[in-house]
Amino acid sequence: MGDLGFEVDGLIKRFGRTTAVDGVSLAAPPGQVLGLLGPNGAGKTTVIRVLATLLRPDAGQVRVAGIDVRRDPARVRRRIALSGQHTSVDDELSGRSNLVMIGRLLDLGRADALRRAGELLSRFGLDDAADRPAATYSGGMRRRLDLAASLVGRPEVVFLDEPSVGLDPGKRDELWQMIRGLSQDGVTVLLTTQYLEEADALADAITVIDHGRVIASGSPADLKRETGGHTIVLRPADLSDLDSAAGIIARVAGREPDRSHRHELVVPVAGDAEFFEITAQLRDHGIDVSEFALRLPSLDEVFLSLTGAPAADAKDAA
Repeated sequence: MGDLGFEVDGLIKRFGRTTAVDGVSLAAPPGQVLGLLGPNGAGKTTVIRVLATLLRPDAGQVRVAGIDVRRDPARVRRRIALSGQHTSVDDELSGRSNLVMIGRLLDLGRADALRRAGELLSRFGLDDAADRPAATYSGGMRRRLDLAASLVGRPEVVFLDEPSVGLDPGKRDELWQMIRGLSQDGVTVLLTTQYLEEADALADAITVIDHGRVIASGSPADLKRETGGHTIVLRPADLSDLDSAAGIIARVAGREPDRSHRHELVVPVAGDAEFFEITAQLRDHGIDVSEFALRLPSLDEVFLSLTGAPAADAKDAA
């Protein structure tokens, strides 16, 4: 285990006759963000709860910071932090008091707890609201305070279970910056999310599970390549060339391109050879383009291909 933030090998977890997690294996080194994706009921939250010592595994090896979660859960808890889908701050306390209280519960002296609270309030942009009751905070501020609270004890591993649920895009971007900061500090992060763009933006590696089993793993780019196929998107600079450009694409790709409402020509291709051939023919015919791209599938398309479930159903109740 040595240099791994956490390692799960053959994890099995049952609830009565239902096997929620069936032989899952995954691991991440320090400083890595591992995205754990899967459709509703896939078992993502169950995996996190086992890693966080909230559930006892029925079989398999589970280690966090080199410590077996079954043999020594108390030591594991001193090295981890968990931020769930809902904030757990005390509304009646100020932001500062919330963090100081947690520091004191972690056996920090009062002066050290105050110092740590001040560091985190500054880091998460909560200085101006530090002494206001948390009940007056916006949803984004509460999420930032909740994440700050999880870092009071300087954890080595952080589990984030759908941390951006309910945040608007602007607040989500702020949260993403904070998560990137954790990774840069060497903290290992396990992230579950129902937002595919979030996994694409944050995760160094992704594990996809379905019906409690791992069905794919790799970097976001790896998964896109493995799903297969590319897509060419072309928009001519002069819309009067649209039909001519479509004819070139059809001859090279062997099928008529789709036409979007933005006057884009879109066609799937096997690889980049067609892209370069189309480029050459456009040049030969004197057709200029305002947009011309060869792209891999999106993570939404990868997710649908792997699981048969749309990205909108990615939230996990298990």
